[in-house]
Amino acid sequence: MSDKTRDHARTDSTLVEQLSAHTLPDPAQADAVTPLENADAATGEAIRRRMAEIDLRDTNSIVAFGSAAQAELQQISQSMLAAVRNKEIGPAGDGLRDIVATIRGFSISELDARRSRSWWEKLVGRAAPLAKFKARYETVQAQIDSITDDLLRHEHQLLKDIKSLDLLYDKTLDFYDELALYIAAGQARLDEVDATEIPTAQRAVENAGDEDKMMRAQELRDLRAARDDLDRRVHDLRLTRQVTMQSLPSIRLVQENDKSLVTRINSTLVNTVPLWETQLAQAVTLQRSREAAAAVKDASDLTNDLLTANAANLRESNAMIRAETERGVFDIKAIRKANDDLIATIEDSLRIADEGKANRAEAEVELQKMESELRTALAQAESGGTTRPAGRAAR
Repeated sequence: MSDKTRDHARTDSTLVEQLSAHTLPDPAQADAVTPLENADAATGEAIRRRMAEIDLRDTNSIVAFGSAAQAELQQISQSMLAAVRNKEIGPAGDGLRDIVATIRGFSISELDARRSRSWWEKLVGRAAPLAKFKARYETVQAQIDSITDDLLRHEHQLLKDIKSLDLLYDKTLDFYDELALYIAAGQARLDEVDATEIPTAQRAVENAGDEDKMMRAQELRDLRAARDDLDRRVHDLRLTRQVTMQSLPSIRLVQENDKSLVTRINSTLVNTVPLWETQLAQAVTLQRSREAAAAVKDASDLTNDLLTANAANLRESNAMIRAETERGVFDIKAIRKANDDLIATIEDSLRIADEGKANRAEAEVELQKMESELRTALAQAESGGTTRPAGRAAR
């Protein structure tokens, strides 16, 4: 892995830890709407401003009441679905799989210096184990450098997605609270109509003369019809707020899956690959030490052959001591075991990435189902509603 990639991965580690530790606020209960009479000064003023948007004589004002918030909710839902569909889990997972395949194809046993070249290998000029190992290592290192560069790009994209989901969650929560204000404003306006305007219109009908009675009665019917339209509109806003609350944990689900995957990628870049490279470097160093020790042993044996018979015991003792000193410096089984453990660690990352992909697929299906149910409920509410009888209490 290149120094630039390693430095970027270490820099990203701090950002990964910060994003993993960041917690999102919980929304209030969907039915927890503060009425105007119980609201504080700031909330009460916000509710009154929204009440001023309602003109019972203008049907469009009732239809459009809170529509801006509902339209934004639709855009948020589409953005969330797009985030699930367009997530680049495939390429990131391919990068992890490529690392596994590359490490699997690199055998530490090729470095076994105890395996001498056969006469055929010497005849055809096949490289010694160390030279062959170094050539193979350079090829594998180039492959891993390319893979880690790709993983780093995917990590950056996932980090951007996590930040975007934070903004998406905050924006959705803002609209969730905004819907509560519209619901409170609509309910307060309904209370005003029921308590003052309808009784006043009824008295006007009762007190009107014969010439004005029909006109006053029509005005009363129009007022009651507008009141029922507003009641249905407030109910639609309540349904919308419920759907909004359900979308918040869905955003969290997508974000947690992203956090899990980016953590695994960062761990691979910061820990797994550097550890593998370090152990390979140690293996090469140990191999060179063994070859140097073997050369020293050969020189000692040649010197001992030239000694006189009187130095035979010394030669044998020296050969025994040198042999015992040089034994056991390099253990192929230990390096192979460490290599297998590294592969198992990366396979764990793949399994978690696959689970995250499955969770996102389930989230997409569930979100589409909820969107369809919401559209059906709203369509039925708009087409199947009836005019509320006169004097009926507000919901």
